[in-house]
Amino acid sequence: MKADFHKKFDKQFAKLPKKQQLQVRRAIKLFLENSQDPELYNHSLKGEWQGSRSIRAAGDLRLHFNEVSKYRVLFVAVGSHSQLYN
Repeated sequence: MKADFHKKFDKQFAKLPKKQQLQVRRAIKLFLENSQDPELYNHSLKGEWQGSRSIRAAGDLRLHFNEVSKYRVLFVAVGSHSQLYN
């Protein structure tokens, strides 16, 4: 599986503390190895994010992505629940 990153994702990622950046990188690595690993809690989203999916990086930290094809995803947002769902 290949991953691309939206400009918005890159900006949000750059604002994260270093510890959270490491957690995000680890989650992406795990996702690319096994997108259904239970630790990631990979699930579809509803409401304004309908059509996208989300994985957990750590605690309240989430990564939203869109499936572009069977072998490619586009990460579109990263942040806490309150940052992503408001």
